[in-house]
Amino acid sequence: VQSTTAIMAYSFTPDGRRLAFRERNARTAQDIWTVPVESDGAGLRGGKPEMFLGTQFNEQFPAFSPDGRWLAYTSDEGGKNQIFVRAFPGAPSGSGGKWQISDSGGSYPEWSRNGRELFFRTGDNQIAVAAYTVKGDSFVADKPRMWSEKPLANTLGNGSNYSLAPDGKRFVVFMPAKAPEAQQAQSHVIFLENFFDELRRKVPTGK
Repeated sequence: VQSTTAIMAYSFTPDGRRLAFRERNARTAQDIWTVPVESDGAGLRGGKPEMFLGTQFNEQFPAFSPDGRWLAYTSDEGGKNQIFVRAFPGAPSGSGGKWQISDSGGSYPEWSRNGRELFFRTGDNQIAVAAYTVKGDSFVADKPRMWSEKPLANTLGNGSNYSLAPDGKRFVVFMPAKAPEAQQAQSHVIFLENFFDELRRKVPTGK
């Protein structure tokens, strides 16, 4: 995808044939586009981008549902970032049906693979989750609840600070350091090479 403005890729459809990305536009702020993706043997090749949602507000962080029928995203149309869901494909003008999921702020939506929960980061840097069902062409979400009371590290808008595991039961997260000593300890990564050789040296066979 070629663009004269800043773009950021976020989510593939389940079949891997379409990619959702955000583009920054001087006239319409941040918009959500999708682009068909094909493999030609030499790598992936993008087709012609299609606008999914472009309004005067900031729409970003698109995420396809596990069945590819829905796209969750963040919008500040009410003055504060909230999580919304629209059917895919939708109306670029924003005139199609939409459902607001969060009520106290939200960003970086993530779907569980079981197709029944939508997670997101709250304005207070906590993880919240909303269970949902689909009734015909309608998306019906329960009131969000806190998945964990522990606040995540503030990444200051530099990307998501959490990622959902495939089983939908745990997350990889950035946690805030509680003290300077902890911050220093968390800034190092230790790699242990030849683990099994070292294990056999310390615990000989038969013991």
